[in-house]
Formats: sequence, structure tokens, C-alpha cells
Amino acid sequence: METVMTYFETIPSLHRSIILVGGLTLFWILEGHLPLMRFDYNKWKHALPNLFFTGTTIVINFLLAFLLLSTSDWTLASEFGLLYWLPEMPLWLEVTVGLMLLDLIGAYLAHWTEHKVKPLWMIHLVHHSDHKVDTTTANRHHPLESFIRFGFTLFGVFILGANMGVVMLYQSLSLVLTQFNHANIMLPKKLDLFLSYFIVSPDMHKTHHHYRLPYTDANFGNIFSLWDRLFGTYLPFEREKLVYGVDVFFDEEANGKIRTLLKQPFQPYSKPTLAPDTEI
Repeated sequence: METVMTYFETIPSLHRSIILVGGLTLFWILEGHLPLMRFDYNKWKHALPNLFFTGTTIVINFLLAFLLLSTSDWTLASEFGLLYWLPEMPLWLEVTVGLMLLDLIGAYLAHWTEHKVKPLWMIHLVHHSDHKVDTTTANRHHPLESFIRFGFTLFGVFILGANMGVVMLYQSLSLVLTQFNHANIMLPKKLDLFLSYFIVSPDMHKTHHHYRLPYTDANFGNIFSLWDRLFGTYLPFEREKLVYGVDVFFDEEANGKIRTLLKQPFQPYSKPTLAPDTEI
């Protein structure tokens, strides 16, 4: 574990890029070769706007990375943060707790907030307006959302006192897991359900991309499924009935254009409608 943490404390930018590109490539290949796919589509045409937003996310996170480093270094020097105040733990347990709490603050809480605060929902809508969810959808975030997500992660690093090894390991796992649970693949249902008790599986997350409430406002997790189950935001749904997108912005052609997506947060607010025969 010490070797792993030493590596992630000083992980080169090239290696982080390899994780990003490698994950996308792996799941892109699997999408083309696994026998169960939900739809036929032009993968490259669909990927273009998503890859554009992947690029903006990379640039924003690169430009702001010094804030993560500075904050982590300050907490280390000051011994500030929850991980310093807890009783001393073995390294493997400390890393596990750090990863889980960063996932809670930087992913689950950020995601939940984006769905509950109207202006943030309009920004997050770019991610939900994809009608062909696949591994490239994972990083389909408006540039404004990239700043929001970074802010939550930065707050998590500050309040937890997470060192850079834990932060870089968290970001790497978060990246690969989100590529996995967005991938256009169908695992055997029993396997997917089994995985969903520990991590966010494809079926679990894709329920969140259903076009109507209450499913749009469920399953907010990214790495660990614990948080949705603990806070009562977990909902199962039959994957054969999934319809991707958001019903109040259901123009598939428009939602595939970069210019339209960049302007999407500034449209009048509209909340997804409730699916028939359901209650919130």
C-alpha cells in the first residue's frame, strides 16, 4: 500500500492521461464487442461533442490543480482535517476511509446538489441531455460544471485533510468508474446487481439517466453505491424500459450540437416531469 500511495503522490501527468485515454479506449472497444447493446448509432458522430467537453474538463482541472496541491500541503503541515482527527488507523484503512469520504463530498454531494439547486441543474443538464449514453458521456460536462465539481472536490480535500496520494488515487478511480458505469454495455443482470452492492454498476447509474422523475433524481453515486443506499436515493429500474435524455429538453439533434449545449444552462428552468403511476 505504501508503494501505491507513493506512486499516486507523484503520478506524472502522462500517466494520468494514459488512465483517461486507456479507460475510454477499453470501454469503447467493449461497447463494440459485447453481444448486448441497447441501440445502434454512429459512435464517432455521437462522441464528438462529448470529447469536446472531456477536453474542457481536462483543461479546467489542469489549470486549477495547484489549488488541490496547495490545500493538501496546508492540511498536512497544519495537521488539519478529519483524517488527522480520527484515531490512528492502518494505512490501508486510512486510504479506504479517505476514498469513501472524498467520493461522498466530491461526487455524491456535488451531484445531489446539482439536481436540487435550479441554476446548477440547468448547468448539469448538458450531461443528462445525451440520448445515447455510452462511455464518452462520462465526461460530458459543461465547463461551468467542471468548476462546480472541482470546488466540491477541493472542499473535500480541505475538510478531510487528504494527502495528494489519496486525492490522485480517488480521481483516477473516479475517472475509470464513471467511464465504466456509463459504458453502453449490458452485464448479466445478477452480476450487475451483485456489483451494485459495492460500487455503482452500469444498470444502477443508467437508471439515473432515465428521462423522467423520480429516476432522474436517484442513484447519484459515482464510485461507491453505499451513499445512495444509506441516504435513501437508490432506485432500481428495468434497463429494458430506459429512455435516455430529459423529457423537457428532448430535442436529440439540438442536444448533439456543441454550440447549443454551451448555451443550455441559460435557458429557462424546466424540471423533468413525473413518470405515470409513481410518487415522490
